[in-house]
Amino acid sequence: MKNRFLHAPVVLLTALALGGCGALPGVGGDSTTTVTVWLMKDSASDDFIKRFTDAYEKEHRSVRLDVRIQEWTGVGQKVGAALKAGAAPDVIEVGNTQVSQYAASGGLLDLTLESLRDWGSADWLPGLAEPGRVDGAQYGIPWYAANRVVIYNKDLFRAAGITKAPRTRAEWLSDTEKLNTGATQGIYLAGQDWYTLAGFVWDEGGELAQESAGEWTGTLATPAALRGMDFYRRLQALGDGPKNADEATPPQAGVFARGAVAQIIAVPGTANAIQKANPALAGKLGYFPVPGKTAAAPGAVFTGGSDLIVPKRSAHRTEAVEVVKALAGEKWQRDLAATMSYVPNKPALAAAVENQAGTAAMAQGAARGRATPNSPQWAAVEADNPIKPYMTAVLTGADPRTAARTASARISSLLFP
Repeated sequence: MKNRFLHAPVVLLTALALGGCGALPGVGGDSTTTVTVWLMKDSASDDFIKRFTDAYEKEHRSVRLDVRIQEWTGVGQKVGAALKAGAAPDVIEVGNTQVSQYAASGGLLDLTLESLRDWGSADWLPGLAEPGRVDGAQYGIPWYAANRVVIYNKDLFRAAGITKAPRTRAEWLSDTEKLNTGATQGIYLAGQDWYTLAGFVWDEGGELAQESAGEWTGTLATPAALRGMDFYRRLQALGDGPKNADEATPPQAGVFARGAVAQIIAVPGTANAIQKANPALAGKLGYFPVPGKTAAAPGAVFTGGSDLIVPKRSAHRTEAVEVVKALAGEKWQRDLAATMSYVPNKPALAAAVENQAGTAAMAQGAARGRATPNSPQWAAVEADNPIKPYMTAVLTGADPRTAARTASARISSLLFP
């Protein structure tokens, strides 16, 4: 998923001059191959890119890297055109949920063999690996992940007598009820935060949509999905979040910063915006994974982040695959995670962020991360987004099953190619 899922950039990235990314195309003699890499703005710091480039070129004397920073806005059309072009880039970073639409063009290199044989694909985070896999072929290689956690006000928890983070949904509801008193909101949860709803639906065994015999159908009206919506309703009632808006309207970081909200559900980087708005909250913020139905595991969460793809039309396939191997490998995964406060692509590498409280909580949740339905048409669903009015309808008293059937029918029509 492109970085819109974060609603708050983790680190601001300035475009890196080509001179810092390696030799310009054609420099270095006939024996030098220039590999062109497209990375997205805000995905990696200039220091990381320079470290990686310098080290890679030192280890691969015949390769020069030409790293070009791309804007998220309009990138879909740009990548689509590049996959059809005669001179495509060699490696492209894409949102994890975008892989299926690019694979549908037939322009991606199948990296299944390398993934199984050399890269330990069985250990990748499912929220990155699954959307990169289309019709059994692995086209997208997981690069980094991010997901929501619960950010809480330690002072308000202490005042309510809560001494440890809840580990189950039942404990979470109970604690939030204690917190929701007087002028304090137990939780600020906007009524249309559909990514958070998706996690509750998945926890119940439901889906937003399912595919059968090549046809996608919206499934919000199943008993499991309705149970997920019912939990959302109960939690949302323990605060004053708007029922007809999402978490960006108004920005929930600003609401939390006023000091009278005990919890929000957001990526850890949101803490930066909170503390900027209210410096008095510095050192008073805590984090825990979204609780699951039992204490055995955290709750399911939507995983956003990026995968790496190699166009079929790359003029340097072998070299491109080696660059992907390095970026997705243990050494540079640890470096990227520590530098950018991301979740690495394998749970076993989470130790790289264990000293960062917010990112460590995010890594725990990422192990149960999921992505949106892997349909090339899913972008159309998000653009129209019938899930949001469905949520508002339920929260304002409509019959859940009837509202879910209406939303599911709309999802089905949008997913029909």
